[in-house]
Amino acid sequence: MLGSLEILLLVLFPVLMAYAAASDLLTMTIPNRLSLALIAGFVLLACLGGLGTHAVLLHLAAGGAVLAVTFAMFAFGWIGGGDAKLAAATALWLGFGSLADYLFIATLAGGVLTLGILALRALPLPGFALGWAWLSRMHDRRSGVPYGIALAAAALAVYPQSEIWTAALAR
Repeated sequence: MLGSLEILLLVLFPVLMAYAAASDLLTMTIPNRLSLALIAGFVLLACLGGLGTHAVLLHLAAGGAVLAVTFAMFAFGWIGGGDAKLAAATALWLGFGSLADYLFIATLAGGVLTLGILALRALPLPGFALGWAWLSRMHDRRSGVPYGIALAAAALAVYPQSEIWTAALAR
């Protein structure tokens, strides 16, 4: 039977990912407090969940590596700052073991999302949707793509194969 720690471990990450996707869809922002909650949640659960020091260091290295790359991408204007922080905090949870799968799925999901938004922008919005600020923003050709949706979807797809998920179920 799963204890409260295991349930928290299995639920916290997916809830925060769902919040990231919804926030990016509706506001085109991913709040800093979300990335901080992911980091704090990982630290808490790594300590309480018995993740070894070596494993924690590898997870920190994965998060740091992704932060370095995504920060450079942000500096070039290729992605938003929230996306960079979300990807790094997600890599912290997933570690190197799931990182390649996460990045591959995020790339595919981001491509599909971008194509969908481009198709949306090629059509006029229906009258009933004109008052929806989030959809009007999405429809605006000068607006970006809420890539946090793709990042969150990829994270949720990969999370069940991650080391931290496996460790929670093994307890």
